[in-house]
Amino acid sequence: MRLIVGCRLDLRCGMSVLVYPTDRPAWSRLCRLLSIGKARAGKGACHLDWPDLQAHAEGLLAILIPDTAGDTCGLRLRRLRDTFSDRAYLALTLRRRPNDQMRLHELSNLAAGLGVATVITNDVLFHVPDRRILQDVVTAIRHTTTVDALGFRRERNADRYVKAPSEMVRLFPRYPEALARTQQIADRCRFSLDELRYQYPEERDDPALTPQQTLEALTWEGTEDRYPEGLPDSVRATLHHELRLIARLDYAPYFLTVNSIVRFARSRGILCQGRGSAANSAVCYVLGITSIDPGRNDLLFERFISEERREPPDIDVDFEHERREEVIQWVYKTYGRSHAALTAVVIRYRSKGALRDVGKALGLPQDLIRAISGQIWSWGEEGITDDQIRELGLNPGDRRLRLLLDLAAQLRGAPRHLSQHPGGFVLTHDRLDDLVPIEPAAMADRQIIEWDKDDIDALKFMKVDILALGMLTCMRRGLDLIAAHKGIRYDLATVPAEDPRTYAMIRKADMRGGPMQASAMSCWMRRTSSLSCLRDSRTHIR
Repeated sequence: MRLIVGCRLDLRCGMSVLVYPTDRPAWSRLCRLLSIGKARAGKGACHLDWPDLQAHAEGLLAILIPDTAGDTCGLRLRRLRDTFSDRAYLALTLRRRPNDQMRLHELSNLAAGLGVATVITNDVLFHVPDRRILQDVVTAIRHTTTVDALGFRRERNADRYVKAPSEMVRLFPRYPEALARTQQIADRCRFSLDELRYQYPEERDDPALTPQQTLEALTWEGTEDRYPEGLPDSVRATLHHELRLIARLDYAPYFLTVNSIVRFARSRGILCQGRGSAANSAVCYVLGITSIDPGRNDLLFERFISEERREPPDIDVDFEHERREEVIQWVYKTYGRSHAALTAVVIRYRSKGALRDVGKALGLPQDLIRAISGQIWSWGEEGITDDQIRELGLNPGDRRLRLLLDLAAQLRGAPRHLSQHPGGFVLTHDRLDDLVPIEPAAMADRQIIEWDKDDIDALKFMKVDILALGMLTCMRRGLDLIAAHKGIRYDLATVPAEDPRTYAMIRKADMRGGPMQASAMSCWMRRTSSLSCLRDSRTHIR
């Protein structure tokens, strides 16, 4: 079993083409082609014209999907042949409509007359015939209507499923050469996603120094600011250990990137703080990425980076939520929009969402859908039982009710839409759209790649998380008040730790906010004890 990657392009002129990259450069051209169409159309669409495909044709196999063998089809097939040469094909597909065999005969003769090879396709939409009903429901959801009102937008039959080779031979007895070409095309498409090689951006200010040497210079320079009274021997040993491991895994450019982002934020007075496992790093502390002093905490660097796991490092940095966009736009400007994009998030159907959308597509009343949704807590692997349905005063034998439950169960876990990661950036040395298509996000001046976090983890891409935290905005205002009214300037690393009055306030619940905020602040206080400053300036956490 081998995965053959490709896609269908529906051009604005009405021409539909299947394209398959034969090698790594062709994959890059396809990614750039899709990025052009997505940038032109906006989120969720792709507008391409024939000249776009023509300009990116090298290394691609192209299969024209015709309607009838008329003059328009002949013109399009001639264009395809002139551009793709022996990489051009014409698809022969059963439509299960009157005069199907005559249509296939005319298309075959047209292709022979123009010197273009034919190939059998199945135009698949679902893997087994039983999914025909779910296909209609998904179509109704896409058009925001009911199945009954779909009309000709519904599939006419259940034939668009994956068929066995023997079944395809039976269906196309007159075209054995076209059937054999499916294997020939598979043999020509040798590209594999395993060929993709991620290259992190070159990160160094001095070309005479390697990224590792640059990181080490910045690290030892940072110790002078963090430890003005002298670097403790234990911290020095920890830094040597971490730097050796970073060098072996070649992660220095990643640390330099995060350092540059944090340095920019602080130059603009934007409060930021690294969190998660990055807080276990002494290198992150002396660079100013995190404010957790390794001299006061028992840190385990291997929880963050491990030579055995060889997973890309993941440094999450929180920024003031009201100013985080400044940092994001700086990243785009610094690295370029052809080298930087946010990671996507594939939003999948959960039980309630599946019930809601399927119920609307079936035309069921909203009160019925809400009543069934209330039983989701007891929906196990076997679904909602008949007894539970009867407890709601409903008839478990009702056909539409049974369809609702069965189809919603099938839809659970299926992708619903593509969203953007809260702040995970992928940065590359070469063009990012050589690796993956890029598209505009719904939010202005942002762009995302098509792949989600799991995809980039599988391909060992390194991700920089630029996240937003409202509490940092609140703390920034508190620190500014302290500076304005008391003349004392603190940052997250210099706030006096272990303040007894602060913990006394938390024990008495003498603070504003709900239990979640109190719990979060208690956890934060174990790190920075900054509420003492806010208390002294008579401010409140709201």
